[in-house]
Amino acid sequence: MNSDERVCCTTVGPRAPLQAAARLTSAGREAWARAGLQALPVTVFVLALFYYWFAVADRYRVFLYGHFGATPFSTGTVSRYWMAGLVAGGGVLLADTAVNGLAGWLARRQGSRYAAPDWRQVWALCALPVAAGILAITMSCNQPTLPLPLAAACAAAALGGLALALPPGALAAQRPAEVLWLGLYGAGLVPPLLFLRAFELPSQKLASPLTAALLAGAGLLGGGLWLAAVGGLRARRRATPLPARRLFLAGLAFTYLVLPCLHYLLLTPPAYPYISVAANFFALNSAVQAALLAVAAGLAAGAARLEGWQRERLARHASGRARRANSHPSKQELRDA
Repeated sequence: MNSDERVCCTTVGPRAPLQAAARLTSAGREAWARAGLQALPVTVFVLALFYYWFAVADRYRVFLYGHFGATPFSTGTVSRYWMAGLVAGGGVLLADTAVNGLAGWLARRQGSRYAAPDWRQVWALCALPVAAGILAITMSCNQPTLPLPLAAACAAAALGGLALALPPGALAAQRPAEVLWLGLYGAGLVPPLLFLRAFELPSQKLASPLTAALLAGAGLLGGGLWLAAVGGLRARRRATPLPARRLFLAGLAFTYLVLPCLHYLLLTPPAYPYISVAANFFALNSAVQAALLAVAAGLAAGAARLEGWQRERLARHASGRARRANSHPSKQELRDA
């Protein structure tokens, strides 16, 4: 049998569809198995943190019971419970991105390629055990235990945090420079997301309307200038354009995962490693929070468009210089003439 006959038999024979289906099934199982290898440590990490915070550690230190009269179910303390999910998500983001980035770097040094598992599959495998584990821990360990709605809020915050935390790790394995660019863009959305909350201060008698407006304006202006500078630098390096959606998600991850995690790790006294209240990162009023997110989304879209415009302007400028250079004879040509 010649090579043409072998190809014919293996590709269009009656058993070809079954063989193709078997290959797809095998590839799918392998992909889910690789995702499971990453989902296992992520799940253990998150549940270990919740078990430590809610069952082992002194809650007076972690959740600041008694701080300025705070009770286990006062508004600030309740927000610390579900903020624990975002702190855990920030830890996953930092650790998972570092591990996958290192794995990709080592693979490239050896002349091979490391492809991280699909983060969606990792999240799907984490979702059920993380949610069930958080509900079990918070509703049964230590005193006081949390009621179901509050325990569910903790689980939802953790799962939402994982949805933001896992994509950068998969990207870091293959395109680590892109993760750095997204981090820079995300940092530019932090000032608007945090400082525009100043509009709530006058109603709380914490600042005058003028001071609140100045704080909000400073955050908006500073973030806008930062985004423009990053876009200009990226356009000059002729990097692949980044969609506005990814810039927006990078800002959310930086503001609501990385910063709460760094606050817990670095900005609390060693004797009181407490989890921050939500009011340090989120607006008190849901309508104000929705407006903040809309402004951040608009800034991300504007930053993406500005980067594209700067890239086109630089391309036109380079094309014009090339045409002018071609239209004039060189010194060598003049000498030859």
